[in-house]
Amino acid sequence: MDAKISVSPTSLVDKIVVPGDVVLDLSNMSNQTIKLGGGLRQDNDAISATRAGKLSYSKPNKYSIESSHKRYIPRPDDHVLGIVVDSRSDNFWVDIKGPQIALLPNLAFEGGTRRNIPKFEVGTLLYVRVVKTNTGMNPELSCTDASGKAAAFGPLRDGFMFETSTGLSRMLLSSPTCPVLEALGKKLSFEIATGLNGRVWVNAAAPRSVIIVANAIMNSESLSGTQQRIMVEKLLAKISD
Repeated sequence: MDAKISVSPTSLVDKIVVPGDVVLDLSNMSNQTIKLGGGLRQDNDAISATRAGKLSYSKPNKYSIESSHKRYIPRPDDHVLGIVVDSRSDNFWVDIKGPQIALLPNLAFEGGTRRNIPKFEVGTLLYVRVVKTNTGMNPELSCTDASGKAAAFGPLRDGFMFETSTGLSRMLLSSPTCPVLEALGKKLSFEIATGLNGRVWVNAAAPRSVIIVANAIMNSESLSGTQQRIMVEKLLAKISD
């Protein structure tokens, strides 16, 4: 006889699960309509994990497994941080941590024309949007949003860029604001750009603030929300001593 499944909708959120773990029991959620994201499958009333990672919840009722990988697979409309590795007459070659180097056309900028082609040196850090991904072809990038506006896209000057897992990047981009960024924002003034490809850029007026923010983010991946807030408090306390 099968054992009765009894899993609270919130008991495993933000916890690490492995393939086969039952993470949700729909019989306890009869009045809710839920949406399943990646890493989950349904078998009658049981929702189980198909890969290892952290069970994530986002409003109104979406659940998914957030896995941490160093490898990044580009997808259309991903916002990523790229590094210029070469410049040609019609495009820039940009490293976005994917299997292939990406192409950024010289005209893929707001108001881009042949007369105002930007000039980027090798090593320039760019905040860009993935436009096209086709098997066997280099991904195509743009420095505009879907409406053709520059928005926040373009070169990132100064600051400090570091690499993380893709899972941590998604956590930093989650809504509402993840605890580590919320806690840092209450005490420090800084700019941040996060790419879904596992790159994060931080800038602040004081170099000390950049170091604190970067260290807090890198230490936050395996921590719960409460642990993230405590960790930030301890980091800030050490600086104020």
